[in-house]
Amino acid sequence: QVQLAESGGGLVQPGGSLKLSCVGSGPTFGSYAIGWFRQAVEERELVAATAWNGFSVYYGDSAKGRFIISRDNAKNTAYLQMDNLKPEDTAIYYCAAAPGWGSRPKASDFVSWGQGTQVTVSS
Repeated sequence: QVQLAESGGGLVQPGGSLKLSCVGSGPTFGSYAIGWFRQAVEERELVAATAWNGFSVYYGDSAKGRFIISRDNAKNTAYLQMDNLKPEDTAIYYCAAAPGWGSRPKASDFVSWGQGTQVTVSS
């Protein structure tokens, strides 16, 4: 299975931006769908996901209009551009890899997880 490592988190003021990166190990990264999740207190929420070729993407309601997911398979890297950040976006953000998904991605589709990167939105 592919191993994943996130980076790019940090402290940002409300209205600011961050770009998270997820680097995968091994030659199979490009064959996996990649998702970004976040967890603040309890449930792990799916923020966005992209199919292996980047042509099919999914956004959770909290991400629509503010976040953009992308990937560069040549660099074994996926990204999450986050704009207009709000305090409620504060969470640990994880990237994860899945062989694919059905009608819509869900956490149980994802088989490999990174260790997470903290995003804090505060003035």
